[in-house]
Amino acid sequence: MSVIHGGASASSLPYSNSVRLVGADQPFKWLAAGWRDFLAAPALSAAYGLVFAAVGLALALALWRTPFLYMMLPLGSGFMLLGPVATTGFQVISREIERGRRPSFAAAFDALNANAGPIFYAALTFLLLFLAWLRISELLFALTFPPEAASLDPQALLKATFFTAGGLEFLALFVLLGFVAAALAFAGGAFALPMLVDRPVGAFEAIATSFSAVTLNLRTMALWAGLLVALTVVGMALFFVGLAVTLPVAGHAAWHAYRGTIRL
Repeated sequence: MSVIHGGASASSLPYSNSVRLVGADQPFKWLAAGWRDFLAAPALSAAYGLVFAAVGLALALALWRTPFLYMMLPLGSGFMLLGPVATTGFQVISREIERGRRPSFAAAFDALNANAGPIFYAALTFLLLFLAWLRISELLFALTFPPEAASLDPQALLKATFFTAGGLEFLALFVLLGFVAAALAFAGGAFALPMLVDRPVGAFEAIATSFSAVTLNLRTMALWAGLLVALTVVGMALFFVGLAVTLPVAGHAAWHAYRGTIRL
């Protein structure tokens, strides 16, 4: 009986027989493979990435002109909860490249449609987690910040966040609960969507297998999650336009992570 971190047996985890143990050097190899896939289909990958960049920029500009500027941080961090769903198209592109086929939007649509029901339910799960996170963020803000904070300009809002008791309380709770939400999203989504694209399995099996794979490879997956977060943050920091490159690379790399971690 194999043993994992914390003393739990691998056989006690659902679908653990579908999981490989991977070394800490693998995430860098996955990123390199993701970059090669981006170069193999740059126009299609960048076009798909620009859609998300445009949506992110539009939401940021819309919030900038409203009294709800304080929702910028929850929306930005919440975007990472939707990462497994947002990168599904890139994983289809990588699958087509791996099989020696010419990737296209039509091929991506066909691949998603082949297992549409389970993919929809998995995507709905992550969407509900995202909406729950936004609601929790609103409640945290309402319970910790002074009432006038919602109408503050960006500079004053930052000052209130870092130099008032309520702001620091909000920040601490935001980071703590955000970490929990992000950990759940990553554990359930790291391999679920590519598995659903690649195989005729149900949403529960895909998400449960992903949880087992992350648990069995905890240290490697912690590094992998950190690299994905770094790519997303860099893309957002470049006025969201950087997502046209960083998001496709992350999505393509996620396919190679799946192929290296989940057994056929």
